[in-house]
Amino acid sequence: MEWISSIRATIDYIEDNILTVSGVEEIAKHVCVSTFYLQTGFRIMTGYSISEYIRNRRLYLAGLEVWADKEKIIDIALKYGYDTPESFSKAFSRFHGVSPLQIKKDPKQLKVFLPLKITVTVKGGYDMDYITEKLKGFKIIGFEREFGYETEDSYANIPKFWDEMSNKYFKKLWSGSCEPNSEIEKAIVKYNIGLYGVCVDDDTEMSENGKFRYLISGEYTGGDVPEGLKVYELPDCEWAKFLCRGRMPTALQSINTKIFKEWLPGNREYEIAFPINIEWYSMGDPNSEDYESAIWIPVKRK
Repeated sequence: MEWISSIRATIDYIEDNILTVSGVEEIAKHVCVSTFYLQTGFRIMTGYSISEYIRNRRLYLAGLEVWADKEKIIDIALKYGYDTPESFSKAFSRFHGVSPLQIKKDPKQLKVFLPLKITVTVKGGYDMDYITEKLKGFKIIGFEREFGYETEDSYANIPKFWDEMSNKYFKKLWSGSCEPNSEIEKAIVKYNIGLYGVCVDDDTEMSENGKFRYLISGEYTGGDVPEGLKVYELPDCEWAKFLCRGRMPTALQSINTKIFKEWLPGNREYEIAFPINIEWYSMGDPNSEDYESAIWIPVKRK
């Protein structure tokens, strides 16, 4: 399925099952896209996470029913997935800016949230700066942490994860100001940990909870794995490598947005192969306007 069709099918499925849809995993299975890429692409294309979109649509529809005043608040709350009138009223007030009682008195305060209509203007298309390369499977080793799909989590907290590891390990090791002493420090140097940032979404239970794994990693070539580090194996694959130049993390996040808004929609040659993507980092100054990095997307030919 083409990428833009997948996003539209996601919206259609939500609308057709607005009272019963359980979450991202259910939708991803329906549209045949991994939860990681569906969440990422949906957020970039619409500005909302999938869970936020579902919540907003339900609260708008609930507002219409409160205004109609044909059912009790507790019945409306249960219908739209809230266990108590209190939890419903809090969510309702956050969304509409007023309480259910105030909507009954003044329906003009109802916040409108209609189904999204997706339109795309392809600006870059095949002229984006990328290459494709077939690589044999390889293993990575690094620090692993879980993140949520929500924008404020992944886009804000992954850079904080990098800052934490940099302050703890990378700055002193990369500067050559000291020799590696601990087993982890020796592994960082041996495997060049920090070369890659890898997003992995191959755990069903984690996906259902709105989480994915992210590894700050290097290429594993064998040997003991110190406690605190994880090893992950990547399969044989063809990768689309999108080159980037600019200050981190803004430059790389901008390229990621262009991939989903410009390169994937209507792409006649490639589609995503499996739910992993790789950020490649050079050894320069990440605050420099000339800093080089890249995003690798696993692809297969249609």
